[in-house]
Amino acid sequence: MRGDAPGLLLAALGVAAALGIHALVPAVPELTAAVLLGMLVAHLPGLRPVVRGIARPGLSTAGKRLMRLGIVLLGLKLSLDDVLGLGWATVAMVLAVVAATFAGTLWLGRRLGLPGDQPLLVATGYSICGASAIGAVSQAAGSEEEDVAASVALVTLCGTLAIAVLPLLQHPLGLGELEFGRWVGASVHDVGQVVATAQTGGAGALREAVLVKLMRVVLLAPLVAGVAVAVRRNLRAARVAALAEVPVGAPVGASAAGGAGEEGASGDESSAKSGEKPAEKSVKTGSRPPIVPLFVAGFLAMIVLRTTGVLPERALDLAADAQGLLLAAALFGLGSAVHLPTMARTGGRIALLGLGSWVVVAGVSYVGVLVTT
Repeated sequence: MRGDAPGLLLAALGVAAALGIHALVPAVPELTAAVLLGMLVAHLPGLRPVVRGIARPGLSTAGKRLMRLGIVLLGLKLSLDDVLGLGWATVAMVLAVVAATFAGTLWLGRRLGLPGDQPLLVATGYSICGASAIGAVSQAAGSEEEDVAASVALVTLCGTLAIAVLPLLQHPLGLGELEFGRWVGASVHDVGQVVATAQTGGAGALREAVLVKLMRVVLLAPLVAGVAVAVRRNLRAARVAALAEVPVGAPVGASAAGGAGEEGASGDESSAKSGEKPAEKSVKTGSRPPIVPLFVAGFLAMIVLRTTGVLPERALDLAADAQGLLLAAALFGLGSAVHLPTMARTGGRIALLGLGSWVVVAGVSYVGVLVTT
């Protein structure tokens, strides 16, 4: 913690500033403000050396560990009774929206040639719950921090635009209060952005939007488990391929990935210096990511705890406040990892992916709402 202290302190200051912005401009969610402030401090000449130097370990800790804690507490916002109360038709609609958005975005991102895990992370953010889902899946996939930061920035930007755009479309699209709320809940990314957008349609729209949105959040756990299974399968295939290249009579553990002689002995060190992903390192170590990461198990446990009804409202309110602060700190840390010159190289492609995914999620959810209401 001593080495993390400067970065965590900077993240705390960023959270305080984000809360202040939200208080002054309620239409701007604090999580959105936190991401933007993180990006700002990373590019200010006076703060840039601090962000890239002494504060980097703590900001990385905020983006990873605090994100996990925030996702665990997010489970306390969910009750299985509320979700099932939506009816099976609405549940089927949400499943269809999530599946179509995830598959369509992942396909388009790969066709556009976006680097690293960006197609996977953007698909996750659009289909489930924005930056929180990106953080969860990136942990299971061992994604690079730069890919996570770029994906969070895109999803946050598009979700913020939805706050202004979707209310303008309510009446032209012929949506009543209930239909508008469900459309917002099925198509907007972050929970805070859903609230900010749906409240323009009235109390009924807000309630429906939050319930539909939380139904999407429930799907976070199976999606993370699916990504973990895919990573384990890829690692198994990589180990088989590496063992197939071991020369006859070579020492146990030698492979083409590690090389021979001194080069092979320093393989892990050189890969660490080159920024090798955790998933790639585990090919050498033989470790595999768990099918259900610990923080996802905690998320599910919190859903069960909330469903039992044993927690008083005061405890739920405190947990919601803590979850908001943790996610704001995590998003500030992720925002500080955004490097705009690097993003500019794929700016047109990633913007096209964001627009295409937005059209898919809004269009599919609109049709789904019309069919089920």
